[in-house]
Order: sequence, then C-alpha cells, then structure tokens
Amino acid sequence: MSVYSTDQLRLEKIHIAQTGHELLAVDTTIYPGEVLTVMGPSGSGKSTLLAYIAGFLDPVFSASGGVWLGERDLLSLPAEERGIGLLFQDPLLFPHLSVGGNLRFGLPRRIRDKRQQVTSALEQVGLAGFEERDPATLSGGQKARVALMRLLLSKPRAVLLDEPFSKLDTALRQETRALVFSQLREAGLPALLVTHDHADADAAGGRVIELG
Repeated sequence: MSVYSTDQLRLEKIHIAQTGHELLAVDTTIYPGEVLTVMGPSGSGKSTLLAYIAGFLDPVFSASGGVWLGERDLLSLPAEERGIGLLFQDPLLFPHLSVGGNLRFGLPRRIRDKRQQVTSALEQVGLAGFEERDPATLSGGQKARVALMRLLLSKPRAVLLDEPFSKLDTALRQETRALVFSQLREAGLPALLVTHDHADADAAGGRVIELG
C-alpha cells in the first residue's frame, strides 16, 4: 500500500477532566509512520483522549488543548471531516454487507475502479476470493483483517487504535499486531494506540506515555 500521508498529528497541551478532576495531560507530536502508545488502567482517560481527537467527546468530560493534523485544526471540523481512521476492540463489520461490500463502503466516492481496489486489498492480507463471504462466517482474525483494510481504503490521514487486539486469542493477537503496525508504517500514517497491554506497546515499537 502506497504512502499517502506526510502529516504530523500534534496534540498541544491537551487536558481532559471529569467533574473537575484531571484525568490526563498530553503534549506531544506523532510523526508519519509512528505509533505512539498511551497506556493506563481503566478509567485513566485513554479512550476519552481518542474521543476528543476524533470529535465525539462525551459532554460529561471537559477538555482543552489543540489537535492539529498537518496544517488543519481538527477541533474546528466536524468528526466526519477530520480524516481520522478508527480501529476498535470489535471489528464493527456491517452484517448486511458482504466482505467486499464492507470494503467498498470504506472507499472514497471519487475512486473509480472499486472492484480492483477491493480485490487487491484482500490479496494483501491473505483473503483473496473472500469478496462474497458473509462477515458472520469469518474467524476473529479474518474480521480484524477486513476491518483494517476497510480503514486503510478510506484513506485516513491519521489512525486511532482503541485496544484493537484485546479480544483476540494470544496467537492471533501477535499476528494481527504485526499486520496492523506494518501496514500503518507502510502507509506513513501517524497513529495513536491506547492499551493496557505492555505486549501491544512492545509490538508498536514507538514511544510510550503511561497514565496514572
């Protein structure tokens, strides 16, 4: 997959609080192709940080600080215009669409040869010929690969990872981590991973910020 991002994701003096109690403070820059890991126990504000960056912060939290992607001030844009790709614990594939339909959903409208893009994406992750498969028939690892390729086909400019490996068994977790991080590096995307698993941080291979 070709490089399509040269943007830095800048988190400038971000402070997030709940009912006056500060949960976290972050001030850092994530460079193209880098995965920054934020670690901490449940309730430390990890997922809240992702929500603030992506544009869907729950109003029970208060937040301040800047979020810049390249020269774009993300906080001035609605969530759907921020160019942020998201990977969650659950693959969140659409059950009413085939595997190919899920991938086509991720493609920008301007892409003309959608069929070829989908075929190529599936070949890249060892799922050649899976276009017509029902997502319900896939294993956990296969669903994770489809979710990753749907994300990359949507051409994000940065990626947020919210414990995306936590529901996979140990062997699958290692394999999926290696695939996800290699694809993000190849695409040159700045990525922010939140997790409580040190093995995730080790596999990401980048800087680690520990909360709490």
